Amino acid sequence: MPEPLAAPVIADEVLAAVAEGRHPDPHSVLGQHGFELPHLEGPLTAIRTRRPLAESVEALLAGGEAIPLSHVGHGIWAGAGAFGPVDYRVHARYSGGAEWTSDDPYRFAPTIGEVDLHLIGEGRHEELWRVLGAHYRAHWGVAGGVSGTAFTVWAPRARAVRVVGAYNRWDGTGHAMRSMGGSGVWELFVPDVEPGAVYKFELLTAAGDWIMKADPMARQAEIAPATGSVVSHSTHEWADDAWLARRAQAELHAEPMSVYELHLGSWRPGKGYRDVADELIEYLDWLGYTHVEFMPLAEHPFGGSWGYQVTGYYAATSRFGSPDDLKYLIDRLHGAGIGVIMDWVPGHFPKDEWALARFDGEALYEHPDPRRGEQLDWGTYVFDYGNPRVRNFLVANALFWFEEMHVDGLRVDAVASMLYLDYSREEGGWLPNIHGGREHLEAIAFLQEATATAYKRNPGIVMIAEESTSWPGVTAPTSSGGLGFGYKWNMGWMHDSLEYIQNDPMYRSHHHHELTFSFLYAFSEHFVLPISHDEVVHGKGSLLRKMPGDHWQQLANVRAYLAFMWAHPGKQLLFMGQEFGQLSEWSEERGLDWWILDQPSHRQLAEFVGALNRGYRATPALWQLDDDAAGFEWVEGGAAAENVIAFLRYDRERRPLLCIVNFAGVPHEGFRLGLPSAGRWRELLNSDAAEFGGSGVGNLGGVEASDTPWAGRPASASFALPPLGAVWFTLDDPAAA
Repeated sequence: MPEPLAAPVIADEVLAAVAEGRHPDPHSVLGQHGFELPHLEGPLTAIRTRRPLAESVEALLAGGEAIPLSHVGHGIWAGAGAFGPVDYRVHARYSGGAEWTSDDPYRFAPTIGEVDLHLIGEGRHEELWRVLGAHYRAHWGVAGGVSGTAFTVWAPRARAVRVVGAYNRWDGTGHAMRSMGGSGVWELFVPDVEPGAVYKFELLTAAGDWIMKADPMARQAEIAPATGSVVSHSTHEWADDAWLARRAQAELHAEPMSVYELHLGSWRPGKGYRDVADELIEYLDWLGYTHVEFMPLAEHPFGGSWGYQVTGYYAATSRFGSPDDLKYLIDRLHGAGIGVIMDWVPGHFPKDEWALARFDGEALYEHPDPRRGEQLDWGTYVFDYGNPRVRNFLVANALFWFEEMHVDGLRVDAVASMLYLDYSREEGGWLPNIHGGREHLEAIAFLQEATATAYKRNPGIVMIAEESTSWPGVTAPTSSGGLGFGYKWNMGWMHDSLEYIQNDPMYRSHHHHELTFSFLYAFSEHFVLPISHDEVVHGKGSLLRKMPGDHWQQLANVRAYLAFMWAHPGKQLLFMGQEFGQLSEWSEERGLDWWILDQPSHRQLAEFVGALNRGYRATPALWQLDDDAAGFEWVEGGAAAENVIAFLRYDRERRPLLCIVNFAGVPHEGFRLGLPSAGRWRELLNSDAAEFGGSGVGNLGGVEASDTPWAGRPASASFALPPLGAVWFTLDDPAAA
């Protein structure tokens, strides 16, 4: 009988490092390895495996042969045979008669390729989520494939990385990952780990400490307060091809966009992504909205942050279901003709020690200098935008939500905090840029890369900036030095108009400029007019409660204000609850006051919002030239004493819409206005109509304009303007306009 072959000897200190899961390349020892002996011809293969406490171990080859393995130290067993690479499993026997047969994760080639590693190293991998994280897949061995999970993580300063979970009793010493070289990526394929498995990464820091971290690229996480990552595998089959095709052909700024903003957890408490679909679609259809905007749905540990402190940028929050459940909701919304926008938070992240913060033991995702790396207002870290791989993480994340989750838009939170190095900092508490200025050049470059890449890869999507300063060119193309956003929230309009409307009508004449100032810059950017969650929380009161007067007057003020908002150049966004006159300010801890829809006056307000949206969508003059001053003309902007403004909106065929708003508490009879054309001006909308709870002052369906010149215009008409009311008119035959 020939002597059994022995595997080549490995140094004891190497065996110890491998056995303890602290070797950066365990695959160089474990698994199968070809070798040669001078006195033998043909292929020789050594097999090594880690099976501590076993009494005997053998490798069961795919052809049926069993190769006995000998203990060579530190719980590592080795053997060899005169065969080439082969598929095998490991059979171990333990004291007491226990036996265990399992696959060997160290017999597999890497699941990530050289091109991917190169792109990651360069910070240019636009589909990062497809290669990093945890991916359930079939992986080829030698002659056959097996199913399992490929784990990959970027941790460039770690000395060793292990993956842990229930499948290894949270002991990662047997699942040490291999370093993929200078890319900073670590990789391991673990057979038989299936979707639903909870896992984390253990990292050995440069200081010699083991720390446990959730996966930054996880597609799913445990429900808070648990913090583990979850292996996720999508089986959703999209049915929105027609929607995406139409979206790709859409003319972004010449389309209607009326947005309903909601916080999913408090819209219908207790309902998840799937449960809420039917009810949400029915409600949005009743109200006539074109889009819904969700406050952040990426995973976050603290519900009180409303989703704005994200720990799982690639994971839909498990509070409401699985990633496929969210895909189902988005798919259903698209099927109903409703676009989906989501808040995105690339400006900062929380300091939770189990998440991104000091990920591999040192500042990695965050800037290492606290003068740039910390956001003092929110107690969070700020991304290191100058690091190409961190920038890649964020750019790819935007693409993930567009391409994997099919959202139609991202509203980027707190852009001003990213643009200015001295944002909310005392003198001396910030670090100037290379030119000595306050502009955050690296963050600017990131935003430009994110917007340009998203639009290049996904025609028809929209990036929206919440930017509260007068930074120039937020919606200008990146090719001309702009930030490249599709829209910017018009915070100036929001602030001024709310300041105006909260005044008693008898004092509004002194604040008329707050109503008219926004028209001076209405076409300097592509704007969204927001009345968002920020305006109805933290003591600010609901939109209805901002209004002066008794309950009837408050409702009338809201109707007039919304009619003014919908007619103003720009798109519109209204936070949930304001459409029916929520009395209390919003809190994420409880649901909306849905009972109030049983009150006729509040249901009439919601029906008015529905009429607003339907009239808006049917009237191209209100959205076709939102980005062009040629689509707007003043009719009356100086009637401060009467609290009246009037203006015209035009579509591309010069068909006009006339909007007149009377913010006085009394009606104005016989109010004459100059018009571009004689003819019948039909009343399209009246916020004071009795069907909406108003007093019924109106113009009996329209007015006849004569060729009587007025205020420099060739025609004019007299109007009855309702108290605290807005009226819209269209010209029945606009050819002469």
